[in-house]
Amino acid sequence: MLILMKVLPLRYPTFAVLLVLGWSIAPLFGAELPFHRGVNLTNWFQASGPRQIQFTQFCRQDLVNIRSLGCDVIRLPINLHGMTGGAPEYTLDPLFLGFLDRVVDWAEELQIHLILDNHSFDPAGDTSGTIGEVLIPVWTQMAQHYRDRSKYLYYEVLNEPHGIADATWNSIQQRVVDAIRAVDQVHTIVIGPAGWNSYDNLKYMPQYRDPNLIYTFHFYDPFLFTHQGASWASPSMVSLSGVPFPYDATAMPTCPDDLKGTWVEGALNTSYRTEGTAAHVKELIDRAVSFRDQRRWPVRLLCGEFGVYIPNSDPGQRVTWYRLVRGYLEEKGIAWTTWDYTGGFGLFATGGNDLFEHDLNVSLLEALDFNVPEQTKYTPKPDSQGFDLYTDYVAAHVLESSGVGDGTLDYYCGTDPVQGQYCIYWTGSGQYCQIGFNFKPDKDLSNLVAQGYAVDLWIRGDSPGSRLDIRFVDTKTGADDHPWRMRVRIDEGRAAWDGAWHHVRVPLADFKEHGSWDNGWFNPQGKFDWTAVDRFEIVSEYHTLEGIRFWFDDIRVVEP
Repeated sequence: MLILMKVLPLRYPTFAVLLVLGWSIAPLFGAELPFHRGVNLTNWFQASGPRQIQFTQFCRQDLVNIRSLGCDVIRLPINLHGMTGGAPEYTLDPLFLGFLDRVVDWAEELQIHLILDNHSFDPAGDTSGTIGEVLIPVWTQMAQHYRDRSKYLYYEVLNEPHGIADATWNSIQQRVVDAIRAVDQVHTIVIGPAGWNSYDNLKYMPQYRDPNLIYTFHFYDPFLFTHQGASWASPSMVSLSGVPFPYDATAMPTCPDDLKGTWVEGALNTSYRTEGTAAHVKELIDRAVSFRDQRRWPVRLLCGEFGVYIPNSDPGQRVTWYRLVRGYLEEKGIAWTTWDYTGGFGLFATGGNDLFEHDLNVSLLEALDFNVPEQTKYTPKPDSQGFDLYTDYVAAHVLESSGVGDGTLDYYCGTDPVQGQYCIYWTGSGQYCQIGFNFKPDKDLSNLVAQGYAVDLWIRGDSPGSRLDIRFVDTKTGADDHPWRMRVRIDEGRAAWDGAWHHVRVPLADFKEHGSWDNGWFNPQGKFDWTAVDRFEIVSEYHTLEGIRFWFDDIRVVEP
């Protein structure tokens, strides 16, 4: 066997030879995966394009933290098709590859498995029968780029294909596997069935011409419980709450008016009494187990997603569901990655700032049998020194929160930055649009105001007569409060719009209260709170940016 492996390269023709000879490939690719449990690291590479990725949203330390929980795998959802230049070549953007290379570097350094999940799908639209025209060039490029990287890297063909016939999807998926193998015979490929990667559709999958595969499925049952409150469900289940797990006749909610006449009403009144049970959950997972165990070739199985949406589910019952599903997957020898880390299904308690040392949901971690790091109460403290908002990247602990309408906003503009690689480019937005920097956690700038600190930035404009505001917005603390603003106008009194860079520095004490928009306008009342600042914004307050271009760089709060 070892001699055969040396003679024949490890690719699917080898698999064919082994089948002809009647030899088992189990010693090569047994049912045991090299990883067992992990998380989906969402809302990072799922941006609409490479220039919308906020790369500093996560960092190497986040991978260290995830590994410390006892995870040995991360599934990284990527809007892969959005990272290209579009038809017909679908050329991957070098900026995207540069970002992803750094994540791959971190995973290899930390020896944590990394699944590159092609999360290019529209839940509201069916998967096209011509999607192979995108998948083949995209995955050919990905395989060429990563073929020499370590065994810790995996390729997942496409997340949750749906609205496409199983036979059609299976054929397309084989073509994609073949395209990858034409350039990369080493890395494991993750494949899944149609029907949203349903366990029920696994049985329609053929014996693919490749032994080095992982078969994946997703699990969100009972859907009535896991997705109550979800806006993207069909129909929207935003109004649904209080569905218990396990089923309890005395605790069942009435059907909201907007869901009457839909499948949700029928499920609430009839089917949930049997579907909302531990026995039914196990029965559904057993369908995936049967697929694995009844096939005549080794099947390595991964539950790539499972979870319960947080907003409308009972926290204790949510934990009960996770303990049941995680335990049964492991009992059946199925590896898993839970959806997700910091999102709406995540591992952090609600109402916090997703800080690893302070905000983890301990009960949930215990249900997932993760290591539980010591948690301490987060105590806000006044800032005592300056900080960055943007220097090539939006700063760590600052979330991009812009609203630019139909305008163009590029955080990675390489056209003549003041220093470094990039600057921010903005044009074409309507009036009242903004570039947003959301502080997480909120900042207490009261000491910096008193000590004379200032906003410091470089700005370049090309349209005389144009104006902008820069402003801070504080935190709305309750129904009787509003998000108050402190602003300064940036016009030609501070910078000439002559196409050259100009340095602007504005002391925090020079910002003036503007008022608040909170589903209506509220005039200034002297209530802006420097101890609870939610965000910093650059605003097209006075006019649209049609035909007007601005560039910004090195945005900081600096000492006097």
